[in-house]
Amino acid sequence: MNAPSQFRSLRQHPSPKRRRGPIPVMVVDDSLTARTVLGKVIDRSSDMVLADTASSAEQAIAKLNHGLKVDVILLDLEMPGMGGLAGLPEILEKSDNASVLVVSSLTAEGAKETIAALSMGASDVVQKPEPGKFNAEYRAELAGRIRALAGGSMPEQVEVAAPVESNDVAAPVLRSASNSRIDCIAIGGSTGGIHSLCQFFAALPKAISTPIVITQHLPSAFVQIFADQMESASSRPARIAKDGSQLVPGEILIAPGDGHLSFVKKGGEAIAKITNEAVASGCCPSVDPMLASLAEVLDGHVVGVVLSGMGRDGQFGAKKLVEKGGIMLAESPESCAVWGMPRGVAEAGIASEIADPAELAKWVSMRLAVAI
Repeated sequence: MNAPSQFRSLRQHPSPKRRRGPIPVMVVDDSLTARTVLGKVIDRSSDMVLADTASSAEQAIAKLNHGLKVDVILLDLEMPGMGGLAGLPEILEKSDNASVLVVSSLTAEGAKETIAALSMGASDVVQKPEPGKFNAEYRAELAGRIRALAGGSMPEQVEVAAPVESNDVAAPVLRSASNSRIDCIAIGGSTGGIHSLCQFFAALPKAISTPIVITQHLPSAFVQIFADQMESASSRPARIAKDGSQLVPGEILIAPGDGHLSFVKKGGEAIAKITNEAVASGCCPSVDPMLASLAEVLDGHVVGVVLSGMGRDGQFGAKKLVEKGGIMLAESPESCAVWGMPRGVAEAGIASEIADPAELAKWVSMRLAVAI
């Protein structure tokens, strides 16, 4: 099955960025205020350098054409001229696949463009600076996201930030997959996960009718647009889960943005239950409850797939799934925007395959005896 043109991969095999010295960052935004505020975060971080700024996508492309080298690009989508979304493919190409961090209001307005950018190859989205909210917490979060997308860097001395994710890893040992049937495909992702999902679905045959459930870390305002994108990318109906939703062959069920997608057994069927309990990862929605509850309700007849993402969400649920006889797959470091969540599964020794999203889809297809 071919993916619609807007979902074809623009970042085929991003390489982990491991450089000595500060992380070079570019800010592309038509607002002088935004460029100044975002630039301050970079200037105040000893392990980053503001390599350049641009007020339009055209200007950014011109500077990249003239040899500007950057690891991370902060990109506004709504700008005069072609705009960030239309310019994204060329920006990725000319920057040698630098990681793109979309700067957004994180509201329903503009969500379609933001999700489209994430589907096309942008790695993550961050809140656009707002008056009165440019505080230490905001600066730390932004700096932490930049470091993660850069693939690791020297320890930060100025801001307190999230742990650095690195794609460096010794070859993990693969676990033999059980031979039990597969009644559900459960997928989790975060930073870079939307692009990986589109690649996965581009390679997953439409003939596969096994129910699919997805937990993707996203702001609530983005979830409906995300569901629409997954429906287009997969050629399958996709709906946001609510209490009482059932697993339906040939359909995708998606976690809402304000609760965990869990499952209970009722009348012999797996029934969705949206919960809000605290989880170790602190994520909401979290991949852990989805995997752990499916393991119990479906007696382990599940293949779990953990795609690109920061942190270790999904590792606990993956262990529960494997203990019940289920199968876990993880995205490879070479294809991830951030190899955090898949790394947790790989390093726990519970992954039966570690590969790029298309190869994982082929693995599932062969396991379900459906030809590509």
